Amino acid sequence: MLPLPVLEKAASELVCYGDSGMSVMEMSHRSPEYDAIIKEAEALLRKLMQIPDNYKVLFLQGGASTQFAAVPMNLIGRTGKADYVVSGQFSGKAFKEAQKLGYNVRCIATTKDDNFDHVPQITKDMVDPDASYVHVCYNNTIYGTKFPEVPDTGDVPLVADMSSCIISEPVDVTKFGVIYAGAQKNMAPAGLTVVIVREDLLDYAQEKMPTMLEWKTMAENGSMYNTPPCFAIYMAKLVYEWILGLGGLEVMQAMNQRKAKLLYDYLDSQDYYLAPVKKESRSMMNVTFVTGDAELDKKFASEAGKAGLKSLKGHRSVGGMRASIYNAMPYEGVEKLVAFMKKFAAENPKG
Repeated sequence: MLPLPVLEKAASELVCYGDSGMSVMEMSHRSPEYDAIIKEAEALLRKLMQIPDNYKVLFLQGGASTQFAAVPMNLIGRTGKADYVVSGQFSGKAFKEAQKLGYNVRCIATTKDDNFDHVPQITKDMVDPDASYVHVCYNNTIYGTKFPEVPDTGDVPLVADMSSCIISEPVDVTKFGVIYAGAQKNMAPAGLTVVIVREDLLDYAQEKMPTMLEWKTMAENGSMYNTPPCFAIYMAKLVYEWILGLGGLEVMQAMNQRKAKLLYDYLDSQDYYLAPVKKESRSMMNVTFVTGDAELDKKFASEAGKAGLKSLKGHRSVGGMRASIYNAMPYEGVEKLVAFMKKFAAENPKG
């Protein structure tokens, strides 16, 4: 979801942005009007996340999946090797991408044998002190898990895919070497990828890597080496304004915690639905649950959709249900979901 005030603001400016005489979708990215938009978007994100001056903010394309290749191409030149934590599908894909490119990478922890029902606990002694970086996926969308705290990787830069939890709560950016995220969960429509990278990590790019994947080139060109995803960046700017208007990430976190608590408290209070994720690893953004009966799960998703509760079917690789309660989902939406869950359980007894 996108926040309703953001959609309404975008609608009011869709045909003509300010006094420019055109839509943001029609502007040259080199125009003064658009230059002001992208610079303000960066300034607002820096304020929102308290990003220090020694970090570059890049507005890119290609989704987080493109960064699966860009991360090792930009960083592995530090020492020639890297460590990965595989806690779900996307961290697994990132690891495989680095392997596919022929880099010396190793998996230092995984919960695959437990069907990714929790995230691994990472300690400093597990990390190769000579690794170029340690890569994690901070929130696992498909499985509904999240790291409860920032892993301690010592002096080795931590790289985090935060696609499904960025700007949902405060994070200490200084604990990361790189944060990257597809913007389509909490920030903007699909098409924008944000990379936040510490400046000292910009000098290790592989010599023959594609220019479009080189962070330093993008940083030196203000994310405008080529035409950026202009409208998605504009929408992200509006979302940043909306959150700052609410009071910032501390307020956003409190709102998200309240929503998640309502749903998890219900799941823990009954035995019709099972929440497969261990409590210490539960995601605040993606809540997974099952009935234990594949046909009932299918019926639940279908009837929920008819009741106006959309996209509750779990990922095809795990089945069941998944409620994605991102920033823009109101508390009332979760209340309606819980009410439907109670009604469905009463009307569809097991056995």
